[in-house]
Amino acid sequence: MSRNSPAQTWFRALAITFVLALGVPTAVAADGLQTDARPDCDRPTDRQDGWSVGTPEEYGFDPAVICPMGRRAAQSKVNAIIIARHGVLVYERYFSVQDQRAGEPLASESFDANTRQPLFSATKSVVSLAFGIALARGWVKDLNVPVASYFPEDGDLITPAKSRIQVRHLLTMSDGLDWHEWFPPFDSDDEIAKAADPYRYVLGRDVLLPPGRSFNYNSGDTELLGEILHRAAGRPLDILVKEELLDPLGIEDVDWRRWPNGNPKANNGLLLRPRDTAKIGQLVLNHGAWGNRQLVPETWIVQSITPHNNGPDSYLYGYQWWLGRSLINGHEISWVGAFGWAGQRLIVVPEKDLVVFVSAWLIHGMSFVQFPESVLLNQYILPSIVGD
Repeated sequence: MSRNSPAQTWFRALAITFVLALGVPTAVAADGLQTDARPDCDRPTDRQDGWSVGTPEEYGFDPAVICPMGRRAAQSKVNAIIIARHGVLVYERYFSVQDQRAGEPLASESFDANTRQPLFSATKSVVSLAFGIALARGWVKDLNVPVASYFPEDGDLITPAKSRIQVRHLLTMSDGLDWHEWFPPFDSDDEIAKAADPYRYVLGRDVLLPPGRSFNYNSGDTELLGEILHRAAGRPLDILVKEELLDPLGIEDVDWRRWPNGNPKANNGLLLRPRDTAKIGQLVLNHGAWGNRQLVPETWIVQSITPHNNGPDSYLYGYQWWLGRSLINGHEISWVGAFGWAGQRLIVVPEKDLVVFVSAWLIHGMSFVQFPESVLLNQYILPSIVGD
């Protein structure tokens, strides 16, 4: 951040004098000047968890733009907002969320730094990182091998068309299977949940399009990827992710939602604390490195966040990562995201050296689910960055 000019310093001192005269609470910033002490701009607590901490203003955010974000989030059903810039945690807010479902009384729940949040489908992006590790270790040899080769016991389901589905098609959700999760009748997600064997259920779907032709959101693809990792590495997915990814990141408070057979749900099962989820975003921003360790190959990060498919709406799709863009003051900014149901958003903005995690309970339509990126990111976070 650039140093203030004498005129800027004089004007700011005059403004602070006026604020003090009004009796508004203030706090002392790193440069010795006093700033607005609203909770939205407080320095996050140093929890000795691998994060350095600072204030938004110290790391290039305009407090006048970013501080009001907390009030806007509190009016919505946002559980938590975490922001890191230049590898430093600069913003951390938790909220009380009220929810009312049909026939039930209004319920309220408070969230804090120790609350594990379900990532829902943002888990898919973690599975992608694990796949990159498996390739580097040699457990998975090639992305162009048939998926059926990993499931010989289900050979009775494999038609000539299905034999052409490769692991790469699962990563890009372009397998061509008859699957209805993003579009009507929206029944595939419910059907796999009722299946005795989720992997056999996916493999039993008919082929509608040639593999690789087009994107179709399919949580079953990620379930197959998780089981391929299990079989290739000889460890269940949750143990593999823990030992190869979460432990090196210092992430210990972890849980998984599971299938009736006990296997972790690869497509939506991971629960983490918000600060820990942000570490995964920082890992991607660091090209797969954390500290002095390269946990995920840099080449895999590049491949994962490169567009491989047209996704729905204006998004593109990589290897289980969403690719989006924002237009801020006439400038287009590209970003990548791990998206989960109800508004879970882990967003990485390389151009701004920025990581954002939002956990929410936004269950009232797709446009509302996009509140974290369309409102919080585009109206507050990115416009507040100054001095670039």
